[in-house]
Amino acid sequence: MAIKLLKSVLLMFFGFITLAIGVLGIIIPVLPGLPFLLIAGFCFTKSSKRLDRWFKRTPFYKKYVRAFLSKRGMTRKEKIRINLIADFFIILSVIYVDILLVKFLLIIMAFYKHYYFIYKIKTLKPLRQ
Repeated sequence: MAIKLLKSVLLMFFGFITLAIGVLGIIIPVLPGLPFLLIAGFCFTKSSKRLDRWFKRTPFYKKYVRAFLSKRGMTRKEKIRINLIADFFIILSVIYVDILLVKFLLIIMAFYKHYYFIYKIKTLKPLRQ
């Protein structure tokens, strides 16, 4: 029983941390918010039914998470914007970091990120307005 309670408390704590980072990602265009909001939703679902219901009523969930989950993909424009911002910071890190192993890991991460966005996330046609 104590382990279950500890797990629940840790998931709640991690959920609120990732929710805060996700909200910052909505405000700050260089930080992608959606992945953190998805993690927050997962944490709240696994930790507490009450927190899960609360999170699903927030505007962050309704506008970003539910839209992503219902569409199961992103438009080409969204993918390009996210990748360009992430690539900028990865390149900046590669330039300023002096540790060869970290540079190598950053480059591998950048390639994997592109692979994931191209092959794993469905590209949706933009909605006509």
